[in-house]
Amino acid sequence: MVIIRLSRGGSKKRPFYHVTVADRREPRDGRFIDRLGFFNPIARGQEERCASMWRR
Repeated sequence: MVIIRLSRGGSKKRPFYHVTVADRREPRDGRFIDRLGFFNPIARGQEERCASMWRR
């Protein structure tokens, strides 16, 4: 069975995640079938602050 999950990358206290499709028996950061995209929570927070600044 395959599952869509976030595979962690980046460095300590600066997480970066790849959205991957993997077999559910594989470890979180292990072998994957396909990489669908990415998610960067740090950049997301900065974008929201910039957007709120421009709305003023």
